[in-house]
Amino acid sequence: MERNVLGGELTLCGTDPLTGFTREGHCTTGPEDQGSHAICAVVTADFLAHQRSIGNDLTTPVPMFRFPGLVPGDRWCVTARNWLIAHHDGVAAPVVLACTHERALEIVPLEVLRTHAVDVPDDPGSLTGG
Repeated sequence: MERNVLGGELTLCGTDPLTGFTREGHCTTGPEDQGSHAICAVVTADFLAHQRSIGNDLTTPVPMFRFPGLVPGDRWCVTARNWLIAHHDGVAAPVVLACTHERALEIVPLEVLRTHAVDVPDDPGSLTGG
């Protein structure tokens, strides 16, 4: 059984769009996943803009990788390393801890993830930025 950062069973991150390194909805990760797509993030406009600025365009669809392109509010398995960069730059996306794989802890401390933890954002409209 895959575990989340809280020690429980890893739960589904998202199916619309279908996320995960293997596109099965969970933030599972393994040796073939060089980026460790372990963090279930609720992406925001600021986070998406930041990712683009560091060379990780998450908004442009890439059909050959079954990547639809993201919009604010989508739940997506993001790489722990890039999420941590966004955290250091003050634009980390909210994180769903129950859906975040325990291997994220190899890169991001649990205390840091907890500061950005959400189940569902209080105001989904706040995800569009401004």
